[in-house]
Amino acid sequence: MASTRRLSCSANHYWEAKARSDKLIEPVMIRTSRRRFLAQASILVGAAALEPSSRAFDVGGNLQSRLAVDPLRPQYHLLPAANWMNDPNGPIFYRGRYHMFYQYNPNGAFWGSMHWAHATSPDMIHWKHEPVALAPTPDGYDRDGVFSGSAVLDGETPTVIYTGVLPPRSPSEITLDDGQHKWREVQCLATSKDPDLRSWQKLPEPIIARPPDITVTGFRDPCVWREEKNWLLALGSGIKRKGGAVLLYQSTDLRHWTYLHPLVEGRGTGQPAANPVDNGEMWECPDFFPLGDRHVLVYATMGKVLWRTGHYRDRRFTPDKDGVVDSGAYYAAKTMLDANGSRILWGWIPETRLEDEYRAAGWAGLMALPRALSIGADGGLEMSVVREVEGLRGDHVRVDHALPADKEKSLAAVRIRDLAAEFKAEFAEGRDFLLRLRSEKGEAFAEIAHERSQSVLRVNSTTGEFQTDNPISLRVLLDGSSLEVFANRETVITTRVYTAPRSPLGIEVWDLDALRSLEVWQMNPISKDRLTS
Repeated sequence: MASTRRLSCSANHYWEAKARSDKLIEPVMIRTSRRRFLAQASILVGAAALEPSSRAFDVGGNLQSRLAVDPLRPQYHLLPAANWMNDPNGPIFYRGRYHMFYQYNPNGAFWGSMHWAHATSPDMIHWKHEPVALAPTPDGYDRDGVFSGSAVLDGETPTVIYTGVLPPRSPSEITLDDGQHKWREVQCLATSKDPDLRSWQKLPEPIIARPPDITVTGFRDPCVWREEKNWLLALGSGIKRKGGAVLLYQSTDLRHWTYLHPLVEGRGTGQPAANPVDNGEMWECPDFFPLGDRHVLVYATMGKVLWRTGHYRDRRFTPDKDGVVDSGAYYAAKTMLDANGSRILWGWIPETRLEDEYRAAGWAGLMALPRALSIGADGGLEMSVVREVEGLRGDHVRVDHALPADKEKSLAAVRIRDLAAEFKAEFAEGRDFLLRLRSEKGEAFAEIAHERSQSVLRVNSTTGEFQTDNPISLRVLLDGSSLEVFANRETVITTRVYTAPRSPLGIEVWDLDALRSLEVWQMNPISKDRLTS
């Protein structure tokens, strides 16, 4: 959606790091409301709104020089040339290229004045920055922000449907109340005749101007799909003092919509909160799609992206499995179909350091690597990084000796340069493991552990539920301050590590008997200057 969130998905959950003197372990993350985040940013939403044509990326020489040598800035993830980014919006494969739009502030490395930035790629890995696609229209229905949404093909016409934000004319129009700001959210539409999707024409009026006759706790982040002759649209919402919900609409032309009913509802924690996202009374960034013999709903609330799988019948969704998409720093997920028709998941990796630090750095946020989704044998959601990432692999080391002494010798030779690597490890079933990344000079960087007694996977101070009687397949992708850890395609933890070691990293493994094999690849950058284009 986009927005105030992190207002993310339009808006809402932001992470901030507690100050620590010891930065060897990832800072503890806490949720912060839209209200608190905006107060820290000290900006007005919608300030300095300009037309998209004036918002191409323009990185000044001094900032560009700093970003090019910033060791914490990722080298093979999608992120802006500079400034703030959050939610992925409207990813689509069109005319042989992948298009990613995302929430972007052209005014600096802080949340505010939400635009849709635009990047294109032949393979979901190598990206080129395009001019900003959508900007708030002064005095328009999106004057306070172009929030999150979806992209579809209406016949041959590329179409985006997104949430626009503006001041309410009366209290009855308020759909977003975070305890300080009171906003009206409407659903807007724009089309493009440009084969490169660089220019868009907005409709002058919203396509959905107000919610149904329900006391909603939010009204944003449209997800759109086609069913035979009809279009369906799911909106993130919730019912006050009850819980989150996804509202379902139907249309024949994408412009005139009829509300049907909640696609699915949930329950909040019952705890008071200024921001209803924080207590589960609002679900944002919903995405709903078929996968295998099931349907899947992903949505964001209480600082996490959650999934539910189940069955969809008579325009209602009945889930019977649920879980967490990522237990770490990951929010506002959005899916698309790739060139082969596979379902791909995107998500935003927020900053977990202090705002003063990322403002000073000149950049904030990045896109997680694309994940291919599938349904597991138990009906749950599984995910893995797409194969295209393997094209970035460089120097390779393999450790698969039978004797611990030989494994230890091979491990001692592993060196990871520039905080850019992928590694895969296989561990025996029924065993704990502990894997550490440490520099040649002895500086601790990260540790990954399976703690069977607690049924968790731990990455630094972040844990995720993980219980298995099978061998453990671990896949780790390190890129600057970003660390994405996958265990058996079921548990994923994304963390941020803001330590820049003075020398290359090595790998240490406790209990070499449990380690069956380890492969390490140095990863090649997609840009010579860390500007991702």
